[in-house]
Parts: sequence; structure tokens; C-alpha cells
Amino acid sequence: MPLILTVANKICFKLEVELKSFRVLRSPTVWWCSELEIWICSFEGGEPTTTVVHGPFLPSHPTPSRTVGIESRAWKCCYCCLLGKTAQVQGQSCEQSQLIGYQCGQVFRACCVKGQEGTEGSIIKISDEEVDQEDPYLHDRCRGGGPCTQQCRDTGSSVVCSCFVGYQLLSDGVTCEDTNECITGMHNCGIGQTCVNTVGSFRCQRETSCGTGYELTEDNHCKDIDECESGTHNCLPDFICQNTPGSFRCRPKLQCMNGFIQDALGNCIDINECLSINMPCPVGQMCINTDGSYTCQRNVPNCGRGYHLNEEGTRCVDVDECSSPNQLCGDGHVCVNSPGSYRCDCRLGYYFEAISRTCIDVNECRHYSGRLCAHKCENTPGSYYCSCTVGFKLSTGGRLCEDLNECESNPCSQECANVYGSYQCYCRRGYQLSDIDGITCEDIDECALPTGGHICSYRCSNVPGSFQCTCPSPGYRLATNARNCQDINECVAETHNCLFNETCFNIQGSFRCLSLECPENYRKSGDTVGLERTDTIRCIKSCRPNDVNCMLDPVHTISHTVISLPTFKEFTKPEEIIFLRAITPVLPTNQADIIFDITEGNLRDSFDIIKRYMDGMTVGVVRQVKPIVGPFHAILKLEMNYVVNGIVSHRNIVNVHIFVSEYWF
Repeated sequence: MPLILTVANKICFKLEVELKSFRVLRSPTVWWCSELEIWICSFEGGEPTTTVVHGPFLPSHPTPSRTVGIESRAWKCCYCCLLGKTAQVQGQSCEQSQLIGYQCGQVFRACCVKGQEGTEGSIIKISDEEVDQEDPYLHDRCRGGGPCTQQCRDTGSSVVCSCFVGYQLLSDGVTCEDTNECITGMHNCGIGQTCVNTVGSFRCQRETSCGTGYELTEDNHCKDIDECESGTHNCLPDFICQNTPGSFRCRPKLQCMNGFIQDALGNCIDINECLSINMPCPVGQMCINTDGSYTCQRNVPNCGRGYHLNEEGTRCVDVDECSSPNQLCGDGHVCVNSPGSYRCDCRLGYYFEAISRTCIDVNECRHYSGRLCAHKCENTPGSYYCSCTVGFKLSTGGRLCEDLNECESNPCSQECANVYGSYQCYCRRGYQLSDIDGITCEDIDECALPTGGHICSYRCSNVPGSFQCTCPSPGYRLATNARNCQDINECVAETHNCLFNETCFNIQGSFRCLSLECPENYRKSGDTVGLERTDTIRCIKSCRPNDVNCMLDPVHTISHTVISLPTFKEFTKPEEIIFLRAITPVLPTNQADIIFDITEGNLRDSFDIIKRYMDGMTVGVVRQVKPIVGPFHAILKLEMNYVVNGIVSHRNIVNVHIFVSEYWF
């Protein structure tokens, strides 16, 4: 018995149009066939029905899971016919595709063939052999929807159910229930809107009303109420209702002609144009109102000689003959207008000469000598003017002279001082006024002055308006007075490179690393020997027990010290550089005598040592007796012998490392 499927083409065609408006139908590929069948086509009571799904329910991206179960639902007429109609509209081939199955392919071809769209109730006959034809997807467990309420996917080992957007899967893994986006916060309602949950989705509803003259639509927007269409207006029978946004207005049915206006009762009354703010008639004319219009009438009065009609044309006014471009009076005269005429008088600054009957210029500077101008007076035709000498300017009255502030025009290159009748230029510190023009300031080269050599301790560089001092580098830095050079103590600043077994000694402009060790039978002491301006290392004799030679040696201490000296600019007398103080006060004559001597290192006899008594102490003073130009280095060996009865009882040795800098500071 052949199976007969009645295709409701009208329903499928309507479904196709609605789906096209949402851009669901593209090419009839396999993946969306199942989607259309699942969400769109269903059977109720054995007849094909359509459900158009909007918004988030429409699939947007193909997934492999959505291709499962295509053939299990391919026999439904609206689905198969819909594919055929889409192929026919897009101009594709109507030959059935093997991917959609044989049975569905028959319906697909019937709806695709040209001319089938207009048939209201086409009947497609399928033979029993075609019905029994093997379906490759016959054994799909998701066939007919499977156990799932919405989406079903057969993985081979199991059946997996899933839900559409806006639903969530229950704990039984089969049933889908609506998701309340308003509670979960997954809505996008804005300020002033309330979220209202719907099945599978939600909607946003306004919290406030739209106001008078508007109503809220289903899509949550305010729409104007047409009172004229709804009959809620209050216009009279002689008026026409015209709708406006949020309201309406009543327009009269009767239209008045030009020159008339409609009153509140709808009657046409005349407009008095002559009473309007803007006069309709030109100047010099009178407005006369008429029924529906007006007229302009000119009133021309008769004026005598020397008079003419005014602009309004209402009265006669005097003619100003003196304002004529034609000169009515001669030179030196002034035209004076009078009612209906004019006369010629001498100008101010002129007098009438009776013989020549002309106007002659008055020389005010000669006639009023010394009384018109403060400085200088110059006569002009009919007048005079005052002028001032250099350094003054004319005051507001034009007669007196006041001091001119020349400094306002910046005549000087630097500073300007205004004085009465003149000005004086002066310069800032570091500049001097030019002897040529007296206004230009020239830089003073402080370094080239006779005292320039004493401005800076090392080197002077002239800069505009000042000077700069510099110091030798490295080893020196500029002092706070920006003139003198100060030695940098590398030993204190720990910027030296001495080894751990060396001692750093600071000298002028540099440092020295010296390894000073005590000789045998001596030990290093932290005490000093009282040397001034020196760094000292002191070694004290420490003999081993039973060392007779050590004990008999008169040398008691050996000291090492370093002293740094400048190169003296002007060497006119000996310079005292080292002071050796005895450890005992001055002794009586029968006690030991102290003898100082330089035994080694006195190059060119540049140094000597003398004995002096100071504050009850015996002091050995080492002096520089000859000029030394640095850099210079010498090691002086100084001996301080204690002699008793011509025999040296003990001796102290001081080794002095003298460093002379090449600079005088």
C-alpha cells in the first residue's frame, strides 16, 4: 500500500518567509536540517504544524552534535518541503541529496520543482518499496527526539541531552526547565527598567509611565496616542482635529481670505494693517485701512525758499546751505546757517580787514608772546600749536610740557633711570656702560683685570656678566665661595685604591698608598709623636728577653709621617713645616741635652732643623729654606738625640715623607 504524504505548501511557504526574515535559511546543508526540524517542525494530531522561533532560540553556529538524527525526522513534510522550496528560490538543483534520505528526498524534489509553490494541496505518492528502503540513520537512538525534551546527541556509547539557550538541564539529565535570568542576573535591562522573566528568555519593562498623550507598547517603548483617530479629542463640529506628539489641536474648517483673520468662534474679521507695529506705508505717506486691505496716501505740504519737506513728508524744515559740498564762503570764512538762509563770518583765528574786506590770519604767538605755550609756540593759519624741547612732551591741554619718560621706550640695553628732561642708562653687575654711545652695556672681563689673578685660586673663565672659577681635576673641588679650590681627601671619602696591607695618606690634590712596617724588635703603636698637619705611624722598641744588643741600642722609637705642602708663590723667608716636641719638659743644664738633626733625604739642602723652646718644651722646627716647585717628593730622616755627659742615652727617629704640590693652594 503506497504511503501518501500531503504537503501543506501554504504552511511551509509561510514558514519559509518568516525564517528568511531572521536570516536562518542559507544553503540547505546537513547541519541545519536537524536544527530546523527540532526547533521549527513538529506534529500535533498527525498534521504538520509550524512554530517560528525568534531571537536566541535560532542556532548560529553548526556543531557536529546537531547533525545526529537527521534521517530519523526527515519524513516530516514541512521540513523536507521547506528544504525543497529553499533550493528552488536559491536556484539550486532539485535533484535529491543522498544526505537527507530517500523519503525526504521525494518531498524535497516535489516542492523544489518549478510550479509546485502555487499548489495548495499537492499529493506525493511513495511506493511501499521506497518506504521500506533502508535508512542509514534508522538505528539512531535520538530518532524522533529520543529521551530528551529538547536536544539529543547519540555518542555511540550513550545518549547526551542538552537544552536551548534560556533553559537549564535538570538533575534527571533529560528534562529542561526555564532559566530565570532576572534572578541569576543574566539580563541586560538598564536603569529605569524592570526585568520580567519569560519562558526561555526575559523582557525589560519600563518602571515609569510614558506620561499624558503616550502609551506603552509591547516592545517597551512609549508611543504617541492619536486622539483624533481614537475619538478622545474635544474639537467642535466646525473644527478639524490634528494630532500632535503627545497631544492634538483643533483647526477650523473655514479658511479666511487674505486680509482677514478667524476669531475664536470661527468667524472671519478684517485685519487693520495700519495698527501693526511695522508700518506698511513708506515714510511720508499715510495708511488708510480698507475692508480686507489698506491704502497709502501721500500728504505734500507747500514749503517756501530755504525750506524743504521732511522725510516723513509731514512738515517743512530748514535747508542747511552750509552742508552743501559747494563752498559758499571764501578762504578764512566760516558758513553760519540761519533759518531759511545763511551768512559768512571770519573763522576763529582770523580778523576782518576793512580795507581789503577779507579775513586775515591772527599771529597768536606774537600777539600773546609767552602766555600761550610753556616752551615753544609756532603760528599756523587760523591757529597755533605748542611744542616742547627734547626730553619733554606736550600735556593733554596742548599748551603745557611735562617730562617724557624715555625709559618706557627701552632706549638702554639693560637698565634705565628717568630724570627730569632726560634719562640715564646704567648696567647690571658684571657690565659697564659703553664710552661710545652711553646706552650699550659691555661685559667686564673680570679675569683680565689687574686683580683678576687673585679672583680664583686656580683658573678664571670669563662669562657674560660674571666669571667662573675652576679647579684642577681630579683631586680638587670648588669651595662654597666658588673661588677657592679645596683638596679632596680621598682617604676619608674612601675613593682610593690602596691595598689592604697599605695605608692611605692624603696629599694636596691626590693620595699615596704606603706600606709602612715596623722593623725587627719594634712594634706598632697607636700613639702619635705630636707632629702637626701630619699622619703618623709610630713604632716602639720591643726587645726579646735576653737580647742584649737590642737593649743597648739607643734608638727608642721609629716614626713614619706624611706631610703635603703647596708650591709657595713668593718664597721670601724660610717656611716652618714640621714641629717635633720632646716628651719631657726643658731640663736643667746638668740633665740630658736634646739635639735635632737631618741625617738623610735633604736634597739640595732645601730643609734645615733648629731647636726652639716653646711653652716650657723643647721643640725641633723643620724649615723649608729654599723654594721648591712641585711636583716634588722627598723622605727626610730626622733624629732627636738625648745626650747626657756627651753620650746619647736614647734616640727617636722620624721619617718624614714630604710631597710638594705643583699648585700654590
